[in-house]
Amino acid sequence: QVQLVESGGGLVQPGGSLRLSCAASGNIFSINNMGWYRQAPGKERELVARITEVGSTNYADSVKGRFTISKDNAKRTVYLQMNGLRPEDTAVYYCNIRVVVRSTYRSLEVWGQGTLVTVSS
Repeated sequence: QVQLVESGGGLVQPGGSLRLSCAASGNIFSINNMGWYRQAPGKERELVARITEVGSTNYADSVKGRFTISKDNAKRTVYLQMNGLRPEDTAVYYCNIRVVVRSTYRSLEVWGQGTLVTVSS
């Protein structure tokens, strides 16, 4: 019903930057919260950043001042600009959105497939 396509991961040196994108498509009436989570090897998945329908944002303390979440409503896309990357940012990053499905008008949480970000020299 609803699909998410992520892009933008890769290998970057410490101090470098990457921009992740996540585009939503399908049977969507509206999009509520959009966010990014990450999961490092051997660790639990954690919230990185979230942006609400009205544009309010919140960030994990570990990324404040380095990462910026934004969205393009017309494109149904959420972005994560990551600057000042550190080795400890290495993880699989997952897009997460909550939508209202057009056919049922029910809320649905959707996860992306994940994109690997590796920070290493």
